[in-house]
Amino acid sequence: MLDHIESLARDARSWPFEQARNLLAHLLKHRLTTDAERDLATRLIAADKTDEALAALPALARPVVFETGYGPSGLPHMGTFGEVARTTMVRIAFRALTDDALPTRLISFSDDMDGMRKVPPNVPNGEPLALDLDKPLTVVRDPFGEHESFGHHNNARLRAFLDSFGFDYEFVSSTDCYRGGRFDETLLTALARFDAIQEIMLPSLGEERRATYSPFLPISPKTGKVLQVPTLERHVDRGTIVFRDQDGELTEVQVTGGAVKMQWRPDWAMRWTALGVDYEMSGKDLVDSVRLSNQVCKVLGGTPPEGFQFELFMDEHNHKISKTKGNGLTMEEWLRYGAPESLAYYMYQSPKSAKRLYFDVIPKATDEYLQQLDAYNRARADGANGPAIDNPAWHVHRGAPPERGSPVSFSLLLNLVSAADASTKDILWGFISRYIAGATPETEPTLDRLAGYAINYYEDFVKPSKKFRAPDDKERAAMTALVARFKALPADADAETIQNNVFEVGKDTGFEPLRGWFQALYEVLLGQSQGPRFGSFAAIFGLERTIALIERALAGELTA
Repeated sequence: MLDHIESLARDARSWPFEQARNLLAHLLKHRLTTDAERDLATRLIAADKTDEALAALPALARPVVFETGYGPSGLPHMGTFGEVARTTMVRIAFRALTDDALPTRLISFSDDMDGMRKVPPNVPNGEPLALDLDKPLTVVRDPFGEHESFGHHNNARLRAFLDSFGFDYEFVSSTDCYRGGRFDETLLTALARFDAIQEIMLPSLGEERRATYSPFLPISPKTGKVLQVPTLERHVDRGTIVFRDQDGELTEVQVTGGAVKMQWRPDWAMRWTALGVDYEMSGKDLVDSVRLSNQVCKVLGGTPPEGFQFELFMDEHNHKISKTKGNGLTMEEWLRYGAPESLAYYMYQSPKSAKRLYFDVIPKATDEYLQQLDAYNRARADGANGPAIDNPAWHVHRGAPPERGSPVSFSLLLNLVSAADASTKDILWGFISRYIAGATPETEPTLDRLAGYAINYYEDFVKPSKKFRAPDDKERAAMTALVARFKALPADADAETIQNNVFEVGKDTGFEPLRGWFQALYEVLLGQSQGPRFGSFAAIFGLERTIALIERALAGELTA
């Protein structure tokens, strides 16, 4: 799947391959110690001999670690999924670039030891959660009553969803790392280099915050809360800090073993260092945080990972999507109305452009994905020189796109559902099987899934907003002429023939531009302002039924 396409990968222009090449350059720079080693690695890899480079340079054989982060203070959302999907695309591109010779890992990290700052508004039984404010999320009670804690619940939701997409990842819990000792060595280094960390962090804070800021957040032994309090004493020799607890008593705790948590920017840097992270992308809103964390990472003796800043998703009001507010689309909502592949495609598209993430983007994303898959398979059938690795379908399907998509677009299915008033897939298949000889849900599984999504989308979004109108005199004359044309066609006329007749009627009756003619057909017949090619719709709906639909509209039956 990914073998022997490294020469194509070196010249590929899609953004995941650009990121893969940047990551490879980062590894050569930081893992190899001399220019001679870097030159050797560069020559061997360019000659498609990555395996020889690993044999000669053992430092390159260490697994390349990709990381994504999740803050489980709210339910998983699209941004969370987007990071994993996009990072996976870069990981697959990197594997192709290096002939799959370098081992790679993807860590999905949950910052579940963070204190809960406020009760999320989009959870049931939220009132009792107020009693757990400021406690680690893996201690906060689960309002759903299903897991050990709210953090465990949200972690399970994330993992179940990522598993359903078949992502290859390792889930890592912040709580487990702190309590289990995985971070201990780096935490002790942070304690020893406390002043250097403060020199980086304090200038970024306001005057009031600077007065009390500490990179360490102790967890009160008495209340279990994560405290934002000054560090009053540090004892590097015994690995402890002293702070004043909520009751005013001076308290000394270890910085290891889960007794403290670090502030999130130093925590990010500590995580990169302790886990050996080589690549992590982040949102545009975190540019300053990345800069500070990079500096802290160096203080801790680590190497900041290669990075990539992506733009943010917006809701229908162009507000930033928040996991706490629960605005925008959830992953479950998208999957009620669109194929998983369409979601991955949407994540692939233009990551450096801000995009609106709401229900109305699903049909367009679905049809664009199908078009790209068709283009990929046409290139494959034409005997292209290697796979079309810059095609989005290659990235959506992690290097192995299916050989068949759907012979019917999602937008056409939506219009078929509308015109046929179809409430089940069986009704839709009654039309589809007449339009495509031999087609069944078994022979066209993608189309069958799309049919279900189309029914859901129509019922929830299209049907409630449908607004039919009567044709004006010019449109009435044109539709009357169109009926006459259709009646003269054979019952099995194909979509192209039907489309040509629609064009000719529009021209003959003076519609200029013709877009106005097609818009009139959609508004009068389907109660919406746009749709797919009318010829394709009429062919799948059936010419006789299309004639009857137009005649009903002319008789005023659709607007009644």
